[in-house]
Amino acid sequence: MVRHYLDFEKPLRELEREYEELRRFAPRDDPRVSARIEKLEKRITKVREETYAQLTPWQRTQLSRHIDRPHTLDYIRMIFEDFIELHGDRGFMDDPAMVGGLARLDGEAVVVLGHQKGRDVKEMGYRNFGMSHPEGYRKALRIMELGVRFNKPIVTMIDTPGAYPGVGAEERGQAGAIAHNLREMAAFPVPIVVVVIGEGGSGGALAIGVGDRILMMENAIYSVISPEGCAAILWRDGTKGPLAAEALKITAADLLNLEVIDEIIPEPFGGAHRDYEGAAATVKEAVVRHLRERKDVPVERLLAERYQRFRRMGSFLEE
Repeated sequence: MVRHYLDFEKPLRELEREYEELRRFAPRDDPRVSARIEKLEKRITKVREETYAQLTPWQRTQLSRHIDRPHTLDYIRMIFEDFIELHGDRGFMDDPAMVGGLARLDGEAVVVLGHQKGRDVKEMGYRNFGMSHPEGYRKALRIMELGVRFNKPIVTMIDTPGAYPGVGAEERGQAGAIAHNLREMAAFPVPIVVVVIGEGGSGGALAIGVGDRILMMENAIYSVISPEGCAAILWRDGTKGPLAAEALKITAADLLNLEVIDEIIPEPFGGAHRDYEGAAATVKEAVVRHLRERKDVPVERLLAERYQRFRRMGSFLEE
């Protein structure tokens, strides 16, 4: 797989490419080659530490959107067993930007769903860049209602720039579909664990974001608006996205401090895209642990605590 580098990762690009070329093509029995490989390994380690030690909110935003980052279907493949994908909203169409179905997690039957972005031009178009139409949210609700019917926990994965803002989507009730999901998820009498695996943008993210536990990947973001959109509104200049990213408090660390989320899931050094299996292992451990904690909670308490966790958000005291 061709590795894509972000702007701030450019110091790593040439080092890692030279390292890979030496390992693949150079004779390993040549002492000069071995010495160069050893030197490169030390240099790469140092540059990686310098690059990823103190990432800015804008750099984490870039990582959350990385084209190589694992998406919902990648995590489903690596974490869940016996996945059966379900299609369609039984009203208009099947929306490929939202995927979900029935599966097993650590031997237990669950419902799992989430946004699905594309990885190449063709798939991006097919998946609409992870931006769901109202049919996607209605499909998600239909799948979650199956979990409620059979008393199975729900796992959702958020990774979208936002709900699709096209005329057709608005005509078919985009806002109503999102609001309907928020209302219904708040009252589902089964445990719900939400994982922000990449970009959590606007109402498109919130539509599957009501849960008992909200988890975020270390380099994910979660916000009411994209940094570029915020900059365009406040400063009429979309290029001030880095400034907006700082002000919006969209990173996992910021949101944990504000008690919007419950836990940060650590990523492999450099981002989830550098080690799919490692990223999936940490996601699975966190999701399984939180589902077990909520498994035997009485329904009345489950719903009351879910209600209170969202009521607490946005409440601040000024001295």
